[in-house]
Amino acid sequence: MKNGVNDPLEVALDKKIEEPHSPEPRVKGKWPVMISIVIAMLVASLDSTITNTTIPHIVSDLGGFSLYAWSFVSYMIASTVMTPIAGRLSDIFGRKRVFATGILVFMLGSLLCGTSQTMLQLVLYRGVQGIGAGILIPFPVIIAGDLFSVAKRAVIQAFFSGMWGLSAVLAPLLGSFFVEVASWRWIFYINIPLCILSILLLLPYREVYVPRKGPIDYGGGALFAGGVISLLLLTVVEGNYFIYALFSALFFAAFYLVERSHKSPLIPFSIFRNSRLSWMIVNSFLATAALFGSANYIPFFLQEQGYSIFVSGLALLGEAIGWLLVAVPAGRWVLRFGYRPLIIAGNSLLVLFGLLCLTLSEKSGFWDVFGIMFLEGMAFGLIVTVTTIAAQQLVDAQSKGISTSLQFFARNIGTAVGTTIMGAFLTKATVFMEGIHQLFLYGFVVSILAWGSSLLIRSSRKESIDVEG
Repeated sequence: MKNGVNDPLEVALDKKIEEPHSPEPRVKGKWPVMISIVIAMLVASLDSTITNTTIPHIVSDLGGFSLYAWSFVSYMIASTVMTPIAGRLSDIFGRKRVFATGILVFMLGSLLCGTSQTMLQLVLYRGVQGIGAGILIPFPVIIAGDLFSVAKRAVIQAFFSGMWGLSAVLAPLLGSFFVEVASWRWIFYINIPLCILSILLLLPYREVYVPRKGPIDYGGGALFAGGVISLLLLTVVEGNYFIYALFSALFFAAFYLVERSHKSPLIPFSIFRNSRLSWMIVNSFLATAALFGSANYIPFFLQEQGYSIFVSGLALLGEAIGWLLVAVPAGRWVLRFGYRPLIIAGNSLLVLFGLLCLTLSEKSGFWDVFGIMFLEGMAFGLIVTVTTIAAQQLVDAQSKGISTSLQFFARNIGTAVGTTIMGAFLTKATVFMEGIHQLFLYGFVVSILAWGSSLLIRSSRKESIDVEG
């Protein structure tokens, strides 16, 4: 409301969320395409972490130890840059065409990675893989948003998000398996038949979304990529921070000026006129920057307590179980309670998780860690599922792709920033437990900021949705 007058966009959005949902469309190839995107999502999520345990073997084979970290960084940067771009392209050209392109690019990157003869080649080819992964990542929820009602969509999205949690546990185990029984190259080659199967299952799909054609914003895309790359490089470089920060700010400032005058902008800033959506994006960034990266350090903590790599990884299953437990009914809860109470509840659980992490000590064992990871899973299960549903319901069909992708983008940036800061606390500490407590103290403080941002997400006049009948 501005000066006592309702903003026409927000009135339309309020009306959109209040009205009953129409029956799901009858779509040819609905379930084959769901299997297709599950396969594609699985390979993209596995390859984000599958090299974590195999990279020492790869480096010993290829050499180039100085490029050790860049095998992860190139994938992360490329996928983060491409996620919002892919969402916008899907709004313009349609879901099926862009999704299929992502599968092909990822398959090409996997083939190239498997044939790498030097670490420099691997780093470059991981970038190609990352471009494909960045295209694939938002599509499970985008396509599910086209095909299913809110209640059913939440169940499907819970399955998707739970698979991300499971892949974080399975990827290192699969990587170790391939190294022992075959070669590290098979962690990439195995993607090729899976990508082919995903493409074949996609062919019968007749999408219900009608794209709105428009010119491609090449200039905006280049400036956006420059800004994101400069920003993410801040998390890995060991000097010249001011220069990278300055370049990032200049790129984003130029991007904003270009987008304001473009007929078909990469990111339509009118989306941010809805304050609920804007604060949800802020909350997604803060919540992931606070404690989402804790899953990277919890196994280290257990290994210091004498647990094996395998058992310490199993503790992360607590997160996946907690996530699924709340994400599955979250769609029904949204219809009953609205977005704001659930997001506040998720952030409250996150604060509690951060507080419990501060109590970890040398006496803490597997089940202590499993229990608090279960709590983290519940927190992010609520936050991620509810904000994803909101990102699709608070915009029109032609902006659904970019709106969903912006949520993923905020989470990716938050995770990269938070994980890096936590890692700095751990590596600079003279005593391991001191580093653990410092990184969780950081997470706890930022989780309080995230909780505060969730309070700023206002409720609509009638946020619950009647879906009976």
